[in-house]
Amino acid sequence: MGITDSLLNKVEKKTNVSKQTILDLASRLKDGDLKNENTIRGVIEELSKLTGKEVTKEQSDKIVKAVIGDQIPNNLESMMD
Repeated sequence: MGITDSLLNKVEKKTNVSKQTILDLASRLKDGDLKNENTIRGVIEELSKLTGKEVTKEQSDKIVKAVIGDQIPNNLESMMD
C-alpha cells in the first residue's frame, strides 16, 4: 500500500505533523517489528508527542492489541475523512 500525497496532506492538516516527519516514521515502522509491543508503544509515544495529544494507558493498550492482532483497517485514507 502506497501512501498518497493526498493522504499525507490530510494527515498533515489534521495533526500539524509535517509530511517528512510522517514519511520518516513510516520508514522506521517499515524496518521495525510490528509484532513487538515495545516497538509499537515507542511509535505511539512519539506520535503522541508530535501531535500534542495525550494517549492513555488504556488507549495505548487497545492500539497495541489491534496492531499485533492485525486489526488495522486496510483503507487508512477513509479514517481521515
